[in-house]
Amino acid sequence: MRTGIVDVGGGMRGIYAAGVLDCCMARGVRFDCCVGVSAGSANVASYLSGQRGRNRRYYEEYALRRQYMGKSNLLRTGSYINLEYVYGTLSNSGGEDPLDFRAMMENPASLIVVATRAEDGQPRYFTKADVRQDDYRIFMASSCVPGVNRPFVLDGVPYFDGALSDPVPIEKAFSEGCDRVVLLLTKPAGVPRVPGKDPLLASMIQRRYPAAARRMLLRTQRYNDAVAAAKRYQAQGRLLILSPADTFGVDTLKRDRDALERLYRAGEKDGEALLRWLEGGH
Repeated sequence: MRTGIVDVGGGMRGIYAAGVLDCCMARGVRFDCCVGVSAGSANVASYLSGQRGRNRRYYEEYALRRQYMGKSNLLRTGSYINLEYVYGTLSNSGGEDPLDFRAMMENPASLIVVATRAEDGQPRYFTKADVRQDDYRIFMASSCVPGVNRPFVLDGVPYFDGALSDPVPIEKAFSEGCDRVVLLLTKPAGVPRVPGKDPLLASMIQRRYPAAARRMLLRTQRYNDAVAAAKRYQAQGRLLILSPADTFGVDTLKRDRDALERLYRAGEKDGEALLRWLEGGH
């Protein structure tokens, strides 16, 4: 039986999924396919490399630095989050907290990283074949939020956050041959997503990237539809949804160390439910 895990990201709320994945590493839980969107792509990379606690450090320590995100980055580069700092300076082999690239690549599980092509709004599903030692641009492409960052250009193609085109890629996991899937949400599963700032962000890219702007406007409905589908799969025993009951005020860009720690601990605790589900064979 092939088991997949899907981490939808969610900026700083991604620390919840980091807690779940750290619980999995502590208990030796193995997945056959790992799908990540935006911050979720970095989460699953550290899971595949077996670096328990690494994601937590990124959320609770490095994200608090002005080099990581802030108005100074925006004024200097046009991007609020410095993706090169996160996935380059910190993550490269000579960096402060490098990704164990060899361990990630030798892990038999497959890796799928979702990004959105800015020019046509279609998803691009990157794999291990698209990543090299100290070249983690696929994670930068997947995590490039419109309006927060300028599009990330990879091999001449501009990309935005994977959540625009496939915010909850459970169907991708099933299409990869998974018999059952664990879905990590970073918002309460029982609360429908609302548009929030999506119309504003869409308006900021409408002129240059109209297809991506349309995807941004549809993101809320696509997310809610996918979560509804996930609940149907869960009723069939083919999928488990894990989501925080409370985000403790943490949102996409909010940096509050105490709240982040509480959300991480909630993920760790909910990881035990995942273990019980796997052991039950459901």
